[in-house]
Order: sequence, then C-alpha cells, then structure tokens
Amino acid sequence: MIQNYIKGAGAVVALALVFAPVSGFAQQAQNPEWFVPGPAHPAATPPAHRAAPRPAPSGAPGEIPIPNDGGSEQAGGVPTPQFQLPPAPEIPPIPKGQATPAAIVGILSVPDVLRVSTAYQTAYKELNARGQKLNEDAQKEQAALRDLGQAFAAERAKLSPEQIRTKEKEIQDRATEAQRRFGERNRIIQEAGQYVMMQINRTMEQVAQQVALSRGINLVLNRAQILGTTADFDITPAVAEVLNKTLPSVVVPPDGVSPLTMASAAATQNEPKKAEAKPAAAAKSSQKH
Repeated sequence: MIQNYIKGAGAVVALALVFAPVSGFAQQAQNPEWFVPGPAHPAATPPAHRAAPRPAPSGAPGEIPIPNDGGSEQAGGVPTPQFQLPPAPEIPPIPKGQATPAAIVGILSVPDVLRVSTAYQTAYKELNARGQKLNEDAQKEQAALRDLGQAFAAERAKLSPEQIRTKEKEIQDRATEAQRRFGERNRIIQEAGQYVMMQINRTMEQVAQQVALSRGINLVLNRAQILGTTADFDITPAVAEVLNKTLPSVVVPPDGVSPLTMASAAATQNEPKKAEAKPAAAAKSSQKH
C-alpha cells in the first residue's frame, strides 16, 4: 500500500507496495479437491465456477468441524450463542434404495501435474515477469517521492504558508495517484492469473475424468489429503501426459489488459457483425417476395 506522511516542519513521503504477483495463480495448485469421475463433456463446468472448499478449522483436511462438548465457547474463547430452537421436524422413513458401488480410488497430485505442465509453467513465467516489473516501478516511484519529500523539507522554511499547502497537496496527489495506478496494475495481473488457472483447471478436470474412466476409477482424491499411498493408485503421470498433449498452452491476456476487458471488447466487436447480418437477411427475404 502507498502511504503518505506529511508532518510538522518537514515532509516524509514513503511508498511501499505489498505485492504478490501471482499468489492466487500459484496457490490454486495447492487447492485440495475431490470429485467423482463422470462422462467427459466439452461443456463441463470449469472448476473456477464452483464454490471453493473451505479449509476445516481443525482435524484432517476436509473434515466437518464438530462442536465442542461444552457448547459454551467456540474456538478462540468466543462464547457460543444459546438459541431456543423450534421443534425439530419429523423425518419420514426413507425407502431402501440402490446400494452405493464400492469405491475404486485414484490419486491425483495437482501440484505435480502443474509442475510439468507446459501451459502452466509458460504462463507463470510471463506473469511473474510482469509482477517483478511492477515491483521495480513501484520502488522507483517510492524513491522519487522520498526525494520530493526531502527537497520539500529542506526548502520549507523559505516558503509561505500558502506555498507549503500547495506543495503538500502536490506530493499527496502524486502519492495517491501512484497508489491507484500500481493497485490497478496489480489487480490486472491477479485477474490474468485467475484467467489462466480457469483454463488449466477446466481441461485438467476433464482429462482426469477420462483417465479415471479408462481405468474403472469412480473416485479421485487429491494426494494432499492422503497420508500415504502406492503408485498403483496414482494417476498423476497419465493426467500430466494427456494434459500437455491436449493443452500445450493457454491464452494469457496482453500486459495491462484485464481478461474482463478482453471479454467485453470481443462482445463489442461481434455486435457490428450481427447488425450487418440482419439487413443482409432482410434483403434476401425481400428479393424472394
């Protein structure tokens, strides 16, 4: 964050940018998920459209938290509210249904797949370079603001009160604009990383489903949730191989362009084409009559 401090007889202006260029992009590789393989379909819903699983407060990953026995305090010593609930509904008898099939488990390590994914590694390198350039530019701006503050402090005694207020406002406005500008660039890089991961996750899930079905697997678990397993259950190498063949690269938005802007620009470009098509269709219809 960019902060500005203007105090007393001098002015000290500091600019600090807390920046993680592709943190969301890289962290998605660690996101534990599981899914039941089903028939692969080109229009399958991308993983990014589903709600991300919340980490369990305690216990094993994915475990449902169980209230403490006392019921008086939550984790961290916060008192638990005591509510008078209405009577519980009566649960009707449930007829016996079809038995759940026996689980045939496969293990998938998403970080290992991304580690050898050419699409992921190429995109990560590009976005990381953009993040480093942003950080360098922010440091240069920080140095420039610091120099302005020191020069202002040196000449402050020679300035009138009106000149002092004007100079302070100039430095404040420049720092505020720098905060907006660098924050905007950082947001665009983060959105580009999310856009890349949506493409990779979508195809990786479809590939994992195909690999699982080819081996008769009906349940795929993320290896991050497993304490130990053997190579017999691991479908990671097969998924990585097919993913690289299916998705050797992804679309990375141009530097400084948000993927949201890309989508709106593409829609705008298509609108004139549709408008031109309608008069042409009307002309053909009139010729027939």
